[in-house]
Amino acid sequence: MPDPLTITAAADLIRRGELTPVDLLDQCLARVDRYEERVRAWAYLDRDGAREQAERLTAELKANQYRGPLHGIPVGVKDIIDVFDLPTGCGSKRWASSYARRDATCVERLRQAGAVILGKTVTTAYASFDPPPTRNPWNLDRTPGGSSSGSAAAVACGMCLGALGTQTGGSITRPASYCGVYSLKPTHRRVSVNGVLPLAPSLDHVGVMANGVQDLAILFQTIAGPDGDPDYWFRTGYEPVPDCVAEAGREWPAPKLPITRLGGLFEDAAQPDLLAAYDEAVGRLEAEWGRLERAVPSASFVDILAAHRMMMAVEAAGYHEYRLARHPEDYPPRIRELIEYGLTARGVAYGKVFWSRDDVRREVGHMFGRGRVLVTPAATSFAPPADTTGDPAFNSPWSYTGLPTVSVPAGWSADGLPFAIQLVGNHGQEADVLAVAAWCEQSLGFAPRPLPL
Repeated sequence: MPDPLTITAAADLIRRGELTPVDLLDQCLARVDRYEERVRAWAYLDRDGAREQAERLTAELKANQYRGPLHGIPVGVKDIIDVFDLPTGCGSKRWASSYARRDATCVERLRQAGAVILGKTVTTAYASFDPPPTRNPWNLDRTPGGSSSGSAAAVACGMCLGALGTQTGGSITRPASYCGVYSLKPTHRRVSVNGVLPLAPSLDHVGVMANGVQDLAILFQTIAGPDGDPDYWFRTGYEPVPDCVAEAGREWPAPKLPITRLGGLFEDAAQPDLLAAYDEAVGRLEAEWGRLERAVPSASFVDILAAHRMMMAVEAAGYHEYRLARHPEDYPPRIRELIEYGLTARGVAYGKVFWSRDDVRREVGHMFGRGRVLVTPAATSFAPPADTTGDPAFNSPWSYTGLPTVSVPAGWSADGLPFAIQLVGNHGQEADVLAVAAWCEQSLGFAPRPLPL
């Protein structure tokens, strides 16, 4: 079987009766047994519950009841997302035994589609910046990124075939790049956050990680769309979710890839070795598809980073203020610093950064040029040491503007660390971004390697 096994490949084997959900679960648990002691991707592993799910889904297949491409697929859930009867610890010691009374909307939809919920993956404390216990599976001395640390590491190790993550700054895209897996951060509110611990509601996104673009499309198609909230269409203003699975799988007929390459911040802040690897990857795309369009954001574009941090800090303070006062010992230094910054911010300043987003979105719209998708590096560097979660500078602008992004692994550093490109689409255009990502996946030819563990 392919290594790592993708959702798409496993679904085909399950549908043809060549693999059962129980067999697939056993394969994933064998990976857990092999890697978890060193990688520490899981906050809570529900072996018994997962086996019960897999056995029920195997019985359904024998009765000719097939739910679709997620039938029997083991999935991890970031530990700020509620899973019924499992703890939602949020990287906190005091909440480690706080059991959820129902599934988050995104988890409920995965269950209905036949996914096996394997357990809760490690998050940094309250989905913020403090380093996690999880280690990067390509080098245990490096960070897997944050805050969706365990989700990225678990997928990279083949412990599960897909995982849910969340992003408020760079918490999906950056860990995916550092760990060599694929990711999708959708348009803001395209996926329900019902049942997800908030950090900054104006910026919080639920997204997915997997080992291929088609897998991302399958996961996203399952969890996206209205959540029963009558204000959904008012808040999003987007058309219904199109058939992203079909878009990610269609043939590319044109002689040129519809991509605009962003310079400025997205090259100036990149470390030289990462930028050289990124240039080489873009060169491979251009060799096959023709020269990409170029755009440089205005000098003021870097102000987005400060605006994003203020918005995140103020909204985090609004949620955590009273709990921090009662339980300061449960807040490690970096999340505490963020909340304290938010508590001192002036309301006028917050209002300015909130309303300035429309201006930023208009500027970004001009940068698309004749392309449908923007491209940047997915991170400023290869995975840095384990005492950090890395720099989210290349991801925060897209969390601030709420635009959808897909990261596609593109190559390796000289010392064996993966990196990715980041593709950015316009609001509600996940189908376009996934389609372009699938073409990039084919052109870049990222070759997975055996884990050095």
